[in-house]
Amino acid sequence: MPDVSAWRIPLPRTTAAVPLARALVRTALTDVPVVHADSDTAELLTAELVANAVEHTAGEAPIELVVELLANGCQVEVHDGDPRPPGALGTAGAPPARPDELFPDPWQEHGRGLPLVRALSSACGHRPTADGKAVWFTLAARPA
Repeated sequence: MPDVSAWRIPLPRTTAAVPLARALVRTALTDVPVVHADSDTAELLTAELVANAVEHTAGEAPIELVVELLANGCQVEVHDGDPRPPGALGTAGAPPARPDELFPDPWQEHGRGLPLVRALSSACGHRPTADGKAVWFTLAARPA
């Protein structure tokens, strides 16, 4: 297998992108034996970020999945064309500004994805890009 440390994959801005992104992350993490990140957690968190990009961005432009394999784990980014920051994630791993973003209303169907990303990742955040934003998380390698 070639020495690949990062993948950049355009995905359709439809719900079909979610299972596709999960499969791509699983393949990236299981095909490279040096990376010992938890692929189940990576799939779950990737699905949350892709689903948010599909649901909360307008237009027809595709989203982009970036998977980077690191010596000590992995980083996954989802790029979309909307410059608005994701509310409940914070910036560069900082906690969100509002307490209601930490503890979603238990009676609501939505609002748990980004707190889940915050809780299960080693670090997470978002950053502006030339075309919108990138929302990311990192997972540390599992102990051998």
